[in-house]
Amino acid sequence: MKIGVVGLGAYSLAISIMLNKNNNDITIWSESDDKINTINKKGQIDSILPDVPIPKTLKFTTDLRETVKDKEIVFIIVAAQYVGNISAQIKNYINEDTIICIGTKGIEQDSCKFIDKVVLKEIKTKNLAVISGPTFAIDLAKGEPAALSLASHSKKAHEMITKALATDNLKIRTTEDIIGLEICGSIKNVIAIAAGIIDGLGYGETTQAFLITESLHDIKSLIKELGGDKNTILSYAGIGDLLLTCTSTKSRNFSFGNLLGSKATPKDIERYLVDNTVEGYYTLKSIYKLINDEDIDLEIINLIYDIIFNKENPEILIEFLIAKQ
Repeated sequence: MKIGVVGLGAYSLAISIMLNKNNNDITIWSESDDKINTINKKGQIDSILPDVPIPKTLKFTTDLRETVKDKEIVFIIVAAQYVGNISAQIKNYINEDTIICIGTKGIEQDSCKFIDKVVLKEIKTKNLAVISGPTFAIDLAKGEPAALSLASHSKKAHEMITKALATDNLKIRTTEDIIGLEICGSIKNVIAIAAGIIDGLGYGETTQAFLITESLHDIKSLIKELGGDKNTILSYAGIGDLLLTCTSTKSRNFSFGNLLGSKATPKDIERYLVDNTVEGYYTLKSIYKLINDEDIDLEIINLIYDIIFNKENPEILIEFLIAKQ
């Protein structure tokens, strides 16, 4: 299949490597000539995926038109704040049969829209899909056994993306619950910050499990309130991704929370935010606004917001868990 991948970050490159295993014809877009030159010169790019050889059959370009025109599937895997602009730029180069697969997790900050709605505002398609699941890019790129949830209302999208992406090491399970997948993929980064806070406060795995279990109930409630299938919380994108992100020091969200819990200096916290993309930090602002606008009671989100933005004592998270009915 001819496939375009918009974005050259760790996750988009890992997905491209998976697609390459199935002998697809893949073109990857980057905004940076430097990144492409590094890959062409060294055969890898350690600033994105350390010690991972890049297949020579992958093609790279800074031309969006070249990336998406005449492609059967286009993957959009860029930071959430860029999805709207990217969608507007590529809409004239794709046709109504093109399958659009979103690999971006999060919420557009200003509008508080989930990513599928951001794309659909610009691109009118019945073949929209979302992938999400418990996968760190480095593990995926190295071929470790992994699994993803794939959500779409299109049978064609289910079939073609599964055929393009599934391998002996990567399992795909399908659903129609796009909103449920997007909620799970977004909010898990916020909960991972809370998990890091608990670790930073000095509490162990028992309290971490306490937090994760309580969070599952809250996420399930949010999915139901926003019109999704509450059973999606049991999917790879739900409990799978939540467990991974909340229990690993590879997670930037967890590491950021650890700084908050250990009461690092404001300067150290600020430096970490500058040097790292902490998705949960930005998603928290949007989720907080969304649930308050919709009058949805999700106290754990309000607590994490108070700890980060109102400088409340992180111990209120423990007090909340103990007191929660």
